Amino acid sequence: MTHEEPVDRVGEQGRDARHDQPGVGVEDLQRMWAPWRFGYIAGGEALEGCPFCVLPARDPSEDATSLILHRGEHSYVIFNAYPYNPGHLMVVPYEHVADLELLAAEVATELWELGRRAVGVLKQRLRAQGVNVGMNLGAAGGAGIAEHLHLHVVPRWIGDTNFITVVGASRVLPRALEEIYEDLAPGFA
Repeated sequence: MTHEEPVDRVGEQGRDARHDQPGVGVEDLQRMWAPWRFGYIAGGEALEGCPFCVLPARDPSEDATSLILHRGEHSYVIFNAYPYNPGHLMVVPYEHVADLELLAAEVATELWELGRRAVGVLKQRLRAQGVNVGMNLGAAGGAGIAEHLHLHVVPRWIGDTNFITVVGASRVLPRALEEIYEDLAPGFA
């Protein structure tokens, strides 16, 4: 096959016709359908201001819509709207602060305690085999919302990486956030 020939498509048995190997080549990934994601793209209302301040300011009766799982005295637990893995949670102080060293001791204590609790809930309710816990502080540290610190709690499973991460900066998530919310909410009750 020369570089000028069109790329063959995957054969009837799911084998790549160019190499007679199982699977799909990168060239074949022209479209990936995930219609459930449209609700997150078009259905959500635009938030004005810091989402970590706007969402908990809503009435607690809207927590399921806002994906807030638990409200503490100084911090709350919320789903990441752009998760790395299904069940990716964040623990966020109500106080709009960017610098960890500026958190009051009681806020930092509750933040960490809720992070510890989130780890337990993910292990129990989603059967997470491992968990990543951490913060990206500041834009240079990789924070998407650098002006309001938050603790990431990401469930992990053996083999949870997939090919799409290799070919682009995307993730394929097998479950909708609303489904996982229903699984995790009892763990914070």
